[in-house]
Amino acid sequence: DHFISVYSAVMSSIVDEGQFERITYEMLEDEHRCNVHHVEASFSAPDHVRLGLDYGLMLDAINRGVRRANREFGIECVLRIDLVRNYGPEVGMDVLDWIEGKGDNIVAVDIGGSEGSFPPEPYEAVYRRARDMGLHLVAHAGEAAGPESVWGTVEHLGVERVGHGTAARNEPELMELLARREITVETCPVSNVRTGAIPSVAEHPIREFQSRGIRVTVNSDDPSMFGTDMNNEYVQLHRELGYTVPELFQLSLNAVDSAFIPDDEKESLRGKFVDEYQSLTEEPR
Repeated sequence: DHFISVYSAVMSSIVDEGQFERITYEMLEDEHRCNVHHVEASFSAPDHVRLGLDYGLMLDAINRGVRRANREFGIECVLRIDLVRNYGPEVGMDVLDWIEGKGDNIVAVDIGGSEGSFPPEPYEAVYRRARDMGLHLVAHAGEAAGPESVWGTVEHLGVERVGHGTAARNEPELMELLARREITVETCPVSNVRTGAIPSVAEHPIREFQSRGIRVTVNSDDPSMFGTDMNNEYVQLHRELGYTVPELFQLSLNAVDSAFIPDDEKESLRGKFVDEYQSLTEEPR
């Protein structure tokens, strides 16, 4: 809840749709410095609309920032829309109305917000419609609430990925379900420490998830808010949980395999990762 209040204060400082171009460009510039090739950026549109901004103008500005970063850095970026669970499923439906016909750079929907106060089940019809629209399905769950949040997200929303999911560690049957349904868990180790979801990176359940056959990815969540980036996430996993370079590389490949992009783009992206990894690890002649 403290994070939500700080986040809301930051959001209220964005008072013009045009600011989104600069924010998007600078975010992608930061990711490029971490040697990130592909970004899936989450955009909490309802937060800004409630402050009087326009959906279409915001999206246009974001896409200008994406195109500029792509021209200058070669970095790719797709968008997923956070429906913001605090506002209820009716607002979620309104957002889907707006998304329809806006182009394929919007690839997925998500629900963030106050997880403990707003469970996932009321969003079942919203997610069914999003799936019918061809959008991918993600939801924050098991970070600020218990395993019941993950259960509800999986059983009622039909998600392909769960954001955070730390509370699933307490439920062997739930972890088995995530593995069986091939649902990816988007882990955010540093963020989880900052928000109090876990005491330390050393106590993050990422290794337990992997041992149960769950595909996991590593993510920076809100880098500016938490003082982290993708490089730091990998460094922390190495220092605190003993991840080796090959293990970290596999986490990167997991991200490629879980990406919401066409298969041919996945193959191209995977090839870049493999080539870079081999160039970094091959023995000098």
